[in-house]
This record gives sequence, C-alpha cells and structure tokens, in this order.
Amino acid sequence: MYAIVEIQGQQFKAEAGKFLYVHYLGDEKKEGETIEFDRVLLVDADGAVKVGAPTVEGAKVVCEVKRPLVKGDKVIVFKKKRRNDYRRKNGHRQMFSQIVIKDVIA
Repeated sequence: MYAIVEIQGQQFKAEAGKFLYVHYLGDEKKEGETIEFDRVLLVDADGAVKVGAPTVEGAKVVCEVKRPLVKGDKVIVFKKKRRNDYRRKNGHRQMFSQIVIKDVIA
C-alpha cells in the first residue's frame, strides 16, 4: 500500500517504513514526535486505486520525525558578466527534516 501525499507544497510517495527528506518543518517539531498529513492525493491499496478530487476523504499518513534539522548539500551560485568587472559568488544550503512513514491510513 502506498499513497501520494502533499507535504509543504511538494508531492511524495509514502510507503510504510520509508524515510523522506521534506522541507524544514520548523522549530516546534521535535525528534520522535508524531505528525499526521491529511492532504492525500492518491491511495493504492493492492491494485485498488483511489484518486482524490482534490484529496481522498478520510485518508492520512502518519509519520515520525527522526531528525528535525538536516542540512542539504551546498549549492554555489556564481554570476558573471564578461568585460564588465561584474562577479558575484553566493552559497546556499537548504534545510530539510528527515521523517519516517509509520502508517498509511485509507
């Protein structure tokens, strides 16, 4: 059984026992805390597919926060205009939260 769930504007395939890296959930989420996401867009229960319009009624995904703050890889942003003495270098690291899917309820 799996579900397509929307978490903070992004869609993820959620199966029980699977780890996901989602956008940072904020300071209020602690390690070991349980979270429920109810924006389930699709549920596949052994071949029986339910598609929501826009969400599936009564379906939710139960997750546990494993690591509330995980920093992603560094991305270098470099801008240059030739012959104009213009160069800008900037770095960015996206913050993520690691969650584990406990159960998909349809």
